[in-house]
Amino acid sequence: MSADWSDLRTRLLSALVLIAVGGAEIWLGGWNFAALVIIATGFMIWELARMTESPGAMPAPVLGGIAAICLLAIKLLPGLGWLFLLLIPSLAGNALPRRDRAVWSAYALVIMLTGLGLIVLRDGFGVVVILWLVLVVVASDVMGYFAGRALGGPKFWPKVSPKKTWSGTIAGWIGAGLVGLGFWFGGWANSAAIWLSPFLAFAGQLGDIAESAIKRRAGVKDSSHLIPGHGGVLDRFDALAFAVVLAVLLAHLGGLPFAKV
Repeated sequence: MSADWSDLRTRLLSALVLIAVGGAEIWLGGWNFAALVIIATGFMIWELARMTESPGAMPAPVLGGIAAICLLAIKLLPGLGWLFLLLIPSLAGNALPRRDRAVWSAYALVIMLTGLGLIVLRDGFGVVVILWLVLVVVASDVMGYFAGRALGGPKFWPKVSPKKTWSGTIAGWIGAGLVGLGFWFGGWANSAAIWLSPFLAFAGQLGDIAESAIKRRAGVKDSSHLIPGHGGVLDRFDALAFAVVLAVLLAHLGGLPFAKV
């Protein structure tokens, strides 16, 4: 196996575990899904805190715990100051010295919005919308991975993400569109899913680029080493984060191609 494909086996095995665990929790919904999201959110905040910490900073595990507790509080006490609770990790992380304060504040809020958005979308639209989001991001990532490795070509944004190519980016849009087409054919969504899916894929690609920029500033290859072949939780779900935030915005505007349950 060539060096370009040497990590494929590990990535696939890890992906299978993620699919098995995540798929079961998505299907069960309720507190099963919420618990998984809360834990993942805590780990992502922990990883971001590690990448932006400086001497004297609040310990990353503490910030991860704060994030999980805040999201749990929102789930337990809906409507009780949820916006302030979403902001607490950003504010707490800046209470002590921290490198890239603006980056920390903005991205920590995105992570918290992602966690809340996943729970709200699962509760409000059911399992189908979460599967759609996940499959759009996965299809974009997989199609982009293989097309980028096989076709190469001009880089999408070489200063920020040296490996991402235009061929992989466009292939990701096509893959997402096919997912939307599949949901429409299956009768699970209306035809808007076909053209909305590439937009979500593009949002996910921007999420991947944003995290790549943070890692480059931090001088690290991966946000952590929790997931073999994929790096950290943030490495695996950075694209999903931006896609979820866009989906929540569309849901607020009445633009999701699914009927509420």
